[in-house]
Amino acid sequence: MVIYEQIQAVVAMSKKLFAVLVDPDKCTGEALCRFIELTRQAKPDFIFIGGSLTTESTDIAIETIKENTNIPVVLFPGSASQFSPKADAMLFLSLISGRNPDFLIGQHVVSAPFIRKSGMETISTGYMLVESGSTTAVEYMSNTRAIPREKNSIAVATAIAGELLGNKLIYLEAGSGAQLPVPPQMITAVKKYISIPLVVGGGLRSMENIQDALQAGADIIVVGNVLEKDPQLMVEFAQLIQSFS
Repeated sequence: MVIYEQIQAVVAMSKKLFAVLVDPDKCTGEALCRFIELTRQAKPDFIFIGGSLTTESTDIAIETIKENTNIPVVLFPGSASQFSPKADAMLFLSLISGRNPDFLIGQHVVSAPFIRKSGMETISTGYMLVESGSTTAVEYMSNTRAIPREKNSIAVATAIAGELLGNKLIYLEAGSGAQLPVPPQMITAVKKYISIPLVVGGGLRSMENIQDALQAGADIIVVGNVLEKDPQLMVEFAQLIQSFS
């Protein structure tokens, strides 16, 4: 429970955490080397790795990252096929905002024996997809509908249910490449009614977006897609998150 305990300790001090997301299909070769170099400057708390659909080797990406940095690598799998025992921990994601049993429990059953055999730390995570102005990859691949942006009450009830079911994190996700981030009002509403750490990602492209999410109550900020286009933003985002209290 090393990584989850770290999260709990930081959140208990009312501080924030920063995770950068690597898609093994989109960040390879020189791009991955550049990404790793920037992590040495930015010093994010975690490197999440995964995507809605990957064809490149997750193992190779993790090995490259771990050979060149000491930042913990956490699996953020889009399916059971993305499991790799080489990571330090994994978010065991259950798409609690959807009604597709394959992403509520089906993929978990497939991967569970391999995860148990690996001895990897797993962090049960209630994953909630929020409407973002366009159909995202995760919405399409999971065949689920996102929670409407204006329906805070649905988001709150879903997050409470996730916590009562035993989730250790709640993850509000607008989706990779989202047009709009999770509304700050929804973040605030969910944070008010849960006692576990709150992760927010998707559509966070600017300092203003991240500031809004932090002020609204996000404990962990996850940024990925925008860094593929402008990797240097990682350093600026990290400075903002690390200075927030």
